[in-house]
Amino acid sequence: MIMEYREDLNPLLVQKRFPLLELELCKELVEVSKWMGIPEGKILLQDGNYIKTFPLVLDGVFKVSRNDEGGKENLLYYLTAGQVCSMALTCCMGNVQSNIQIVAEKDSDILSVPISYLDEWIIKYPSWKIFVMQAYKQRFDEMLETIDSLAFKKMDARLISFFKSYNRSTKKTVYQGKHEDIASALTSSREVISRLLKVLENEGLITLSRNRIDFEKLVE
Repeated sequence: MIMEYREDLNPLLVQKRFPLLELELCKELVEVSKWMGIPEGKILLQDGNYIKTFPLVLDGVFKVSRNDEGGKENLLYYLTAGQVCSMALTCCMGNVQSNIQIVAEKDSDILSVPISYLDEWIIKYPSWKIFVMQAYKQRFDEMLETIDSLAFKKMDARLISFFKSYNRSTKKTVYQGKHEDIASALTSSREVISRLLKVLENEGLITLSRNRIDFEKLVE
């Protein structure tokens, strides 16, 4: 169940989470936004919906994905504290239906910001424009990294890169999920991923258990 908090949110805390943003903007963010708690597994944004508010992540982790024509889910990236979804921003600015899905990977907190402020803040607050541009740049760099991975890396190297990227985004060294989920993220098959995971386990680099992969040794 999504919870809306009634307590006042300190603008200084918002600025701590989003250090690029000037204090006056953080004060306005607190005034016009809703501070919301999103439970693990909750869909924050559904594919095909119009976006009326966009999330700024105060705490937690969200998975951003999209489905292909066959309905297969493909992981795009993770959102963590201090980040905003650049693809959601694009849909807001173009007033088009969302082509992504955002799901909470763990219990998380967000600021839910009305989209009507987006264009106004671009003009009013230089820091907001810089923040948005950096969000786009980060996702563009990740896209280039993904393209390089698809073009030049073998699947075993891509699998290791997947865990390292997951660690950078979530700070976790344990992945909880099915082999099918990883296969979907890497556009591979479950059989290939399971075989490669077993190889990594035999090499002592990971530990496998039911719906749980400990990959701490890969990121030491």
